[in-house]
Amino acid sequence: GKKSLRQRVVDELKHYYDGFHLLWIDTKVAARMVWRLLHGQVLTRRERRRLLRTCADLFRLVPFLVFVIVPFMEFLLPVFLKLFPQMLPSTFETESKKEEKQKKKLNAKLELAKFLRETIVEVAKRNKADTG
Repeated sequence: GKKSLRQRVVDELKHYYDGFHLLWIDTKVAARMVWRLLHGQVLTRRERRRLLRTCADLFRLVPFLVFVIVPFMEFLLPVFLKLFPQMLPSTFETESKKEEKQKKKLNAKLELAKFLRETIVEVAKRNKADTG
């Protein structure tokens, strides 16, 4: 069924609360990683990727906060998100957006695999013709 306006507003506020909470947790973990780096320890590849993602999220948070702080600017947020889809920090993404991103990546990988397979077949045909 369709949700009431009040329920949609509550859901949206909960979504942003959860996003800020996850960003806070990621920031604390990233601070520990930076502390470890400063003391000469080496990060794993996974930790390094997480640290980079968290830093990028913190830099993306600055323009996002303008929409939160300036009165009535939040009404323009959907327009800016349409123009700049990577503007929101990763902790604020919805599941549907994550799935959409994964589908696009999968389609790109499938197209690349198809291209490579066709290229290999062509090369094999040429080699066979040259040797035969």
